[in-house]
Amino acid sequence: MAHFILQFFSYSNDALESYGMWLFLSVGAVALFGIFLPLATWMDHRRKEREAFYKSETIRRIAEAPGEGGNAAVQLLREQERMASMKTREGLKIGGIINIGVGIGVTIFLRALIHSGPVYLCGLIPALIGAAMLVYVYVLAEPAF
Repeated sequence: MAHFILQFFSYSNDALESYGMWLFLSVGAVALFGIFLPLATWMDHRRKEREAFYKSETIRRIAEAPGEGGNAAVQLLREQERMASMKTREGLKIGGIINIGVGIGVTIFLRALIHSGPVYLCGLIPALIGAAMLVYVYVLAEPAF
């Protein structure tokens, strides 16, 4: 058996030269696409389901509390929605700034690398995407509560 394995992983035979790499990549692909990704997706769905359950239970208990429970539950929901909106807006701001930086960097790099044509203008693509993200955040998006 050891001789068989050494034969497949040895590089002495031209016909079997790339078999070791093929075997490694095929086992790796099966492990990635057949085991890891479905398991990670399942765990993520379970986590989201658990978070939604805990959130709904908390809101139900607040709403069932005597006195101002209903108003407190509504305020909690509004606060959570406002925080989610703020988080999204901040993510768009950071993404826009990063895209503008990448665009400027690519423009400078291509300008220094290739002098024969206006290839450096390709750096404007990520820069303009970043500018569009910032315009959306500051101009078009509805303001936070």
